[in-house]
Formats: sequence, C-alpha cells, structure tokens
Amino acid sequence: MTRRTQNRRARVETQRVATTGPLHVGGALKPLSTAEADRIVDHAFDILANVGMAGLPDAATERALSDGAAKRSDGRLCFPKDMILRALDRAPSQVNLPGFLSARDLRVGGGTVHVGTGGAAVQVLDAANGVYRDSHLVDLYDLMRVLEASPNIHYGLRPVVARDLIDPFELDVNSAFACMKATSKPIGISFCEADHIAPIVEMFDMALGAPGAFRDRPFCMAVIVHVVPPLTFAAEGIQMLEQAVQAGMIPQICSAGQAGATSPVTLAGALAQGMAECLAGLAVVDGLQRGAPCIYALMPFISDLRTGAMSGGGGEAAIANAAAAQLLAHVGLPSTVSAGMTDSKLVDAQAGYEKGYTVALAGHAGADMINLSVGMLGSIMVASPEAMVIDDDMCGAILRSIRGIEVSDATLDLAAVERVVTQDGHYLGEAETLNRMKTDYYYPTLADRQSVDDWIDAGRPSVWDRAQHRVADILASPPATHLSSEAEAHIRDRFPIRLER
Repeated sequence: MTRRTQNRRARVETQRVATTGPLHVGGALKPLSTAEADRIVDHAFDILANVGMAGLPDAATERALSDGAAKRSDGRLCFPKDMILRALDRAPSQVNLPGFLSARDLRVGGGTVHVGTGGAAVQVLDAANGVYRDSHLVDLYDLMRVLEASPNIHYGLRPVVARDLIDPFELDVNSAFACMKATSKPIGISFCEADHIAPIVEMFDMALGAPGAFRDRPFCMAVIVHVVPPLTFAAEGIQMLEQAVQAGMIPQICSAGQAGATSPVTLAGALAQGMAECLAGLAVVDGLQRGAPCIYALMPFISDLRTGAMSGGGGEAAIANAAAAQLLAHVGLPSTVSAGMTDSKLVDAQAGYEKGYTVALAGHAGADMINLSVGMLGSIMVASPEAMVIDDDMCGAILRSIRGIEVSDATLDLAAVERVVTQDGHYLGEAETLNRMKTDYYYPTLADRQSVDDWIDAGRPSVWDRAQHRVADILASPPATHLSSEAEAHIRDRFPIRLER
C-alpha cells in the first residue's frame, strides 16, 4: 500500500471511532490479515492495470482516457494504479443517506452496520396456503409496509418485481411509488431504462413538495449493476449511472461475480476480481463528478460447483462477504455486502442457521450496509413478509452482539458486589439492574422464551404462527402518513400509478 492509501485508511479509522457509541459499529471480525488484505487489493490494482475492462461506452471511455486510462490493442481499457488512487483520494469515505423524513437518515461508512432488503424476487410465499406465486405490485407495497414497522431493518431496496406490470416505465415508476409510499426509511430501486430516472426524480420532487427538493434529500438510491463479470462494463448500467449522478441520486453500484463461474473459483481470486470491478466503477463515478457520493457493493456470490447453481447460504458465502466488507473498509469506501440469502424455500432450521451466520459475520466485519438480509428465501427468488418479521427479530439480536461489551468502572463495580453478597444475595433489586435492563439487553418480539408448560398451555404456537399474526397486525394498521394526500393526488394525476388508493 502507498503512503497515500495508508493516510486515507487512518482518516477512516478516525471517523470509525467518532461514530462509536449507541450505534452498531462492526469491524472487530477481520477474516484477512492486513498483509492479506493488502495483497488482494494490490492484485485488484494489477488486474485493472494489465487486464483492464471491456465494454465502457464511448463518452465514459473518453473521460477515462483523459484521466489516465489506456487502451490495449484488443480494445480493453486499462486503469493505472495511480489513477485509481487519485479517485480514491477524492471519494467520500462516508455518505449521508437520507430518509423521506430526517429522523430516518443514515450515515453510511466507517463500519456502522445497517440492515436492509434487496434483490429482485419473482415470487412470494403465500402464508395462508403455502403456495409460491408470482409477485405483484401490492406485494411490494405490503413488504415495504412490513419493513417500515420493523425496527431492526434500516433501509429498503425493492425486494420483489411487480410481475403484474408489463410496460417497463410503468414497472419502474410504480415500484418507486410503492416503496416511497410504504416507508419513510431510505429506499432504493433499479431501473429498466436510463431514461426513466429523470421522470421518477420529478415524482420524488412532487412527493417532497418542491422542484429540486429531491436533490437536497435524495432518499432513494439508484441500485445499479455497473459490471457484468468477468471484467466487463454493463453499458446500460453505465448509462443509468450517468443519469443518476446528474439527477442527484446516490448510486449503489454492484459487482456480483459468481465464484467458479463468472469469477475465479478461489475466494481470494473472486474477491480481487470483485474489488477490481468496484474500483473500475469508482473511476467511472470520479470521471462523471469528482468526489461524487457513491456506495460500493462487493457481493461475492458462491456457486454450488456440483450443479453450477448459486448458493447464498453456505459458509463460503458468509466468510467471503465478511472479507468483502473488510476490503472495502481497507480502501476507505462505503460498503455493501450480501447476507441472509438462504437456499431454503421455507422458514425452517436451514433458513435460520444460514441467515444467522451469514448476517452475523457480515455485521461483525463492519459492513456498512447488508443487502438481501431479510425476508428472502430460495436463493433470493422468493420473498415473504413473515420471513421478514422473523429476520427482523434475528437482526435485533445480531445488532446487539455487534454492540459488544462495555468494560468500565461502571460495569465493574466492586462496591456493588460487596453490597449484594452481604445483603440480599441477588442483583434483582439493584438500581443498576433496572436501569440497564432495556439499554443493555435485547428482547425479541417473536422468539419464544416461555417455559415448556406455558408454551403448551398457549397452544404450542410456532414462530411461523407468531409471524403470521405480526404481519396481519401490521397490514391491518393505518399505513404511513409521510406522503401527504395532496402530493399523492398530484403524482397520480401526472403518472400512471397502478397501486390502488
């Protein structure tokens, strides 16, 4: 690593310390040694400088060439290490990610862990009959309403595709509207076409009440797949990236190579290629606007090499995504990884253990954002609101574990020990016990802690039973009111909104 990169890392560490407190700051888990992280990042620099990238559109290519990139004889575009380091110096290590309401704003970067949804599932699991069916616009709205009511889920990327909408523009504008109407937390959507971004930003301005208001409060991220691994830019994704940056949207750009298929079979090689693809995206963003805010998703997917199918719940996925979080922090970029992508089709023991260790490792490694972590089943092909509320419970416990253990004079009180052992003989009556019972301990909403006899007397309810009741209660309650009825009426007059009033 150069001195410039080391100085940048030191600044990030200072910011990490500054955010420590009541927030959930990860980073204690380091799957890679510093020397190993340096070696992987250096290999990513070598990939960009020697192998390069293909497929960058002409305008972006001209910007890259003027910044120091070079073309090989076969047309591949190579990015020298010094060019990438200059872009890293200009890139913000933290990004303000607003909600629709300021109380929901997030600060992304520095290892403070945020949990969210994501994906593009095409089916939902109907809890009433166990049937898997195509996902519709109302399912997207309901899932985002459940997200709004889930305290341990901090942001919402569109989890399902509204398959009842055929027209691409109607799909994009209705997906954006349903997410925005359902929750005041930060949201993120993908786009079918780059030309859809400007009118959707216009809709967001109308929702906020003034032209240009979204630029001041960009509550919706543009979720963009900017590369098609291995080492090829996605031309449509680059066009979307250009439009998003110009519109004031915060992009979350994604590399998601599949180890053994579209990235090297070794985890170190897959991480290095994915890092190279993220850094190539950084160069494009830097060429568009120096120091533009951007969030980088390095999501090393894993193949089951017996079949070639993606496997989201394996131990390899857990450690690879934890390492991805470490690597993005290593170079000082706001990070997103994937976790919680169970391969199970049901909310069962397999789903529980696969979600549990993948999300926990990502969080303890300091992932700033964990996508795909809640509500998903069947290798992210199926979504379930019942799974989401169960996962919200799980994430509450994981976030508590990330907070760690306070070691101080207040928590190691010799006088309290003397008082208890010589008087009552227990700590139940201590003021400190009462004071800390809610601040130091997490109490699950759905997990059962009854005695066996009490559980039997209650009718032997399962966590699935309790989740169904929880979802029903959320959807029966009044919806969020952050979007005014006047703004909604104007939007419905201007755009082909298909969500029923």
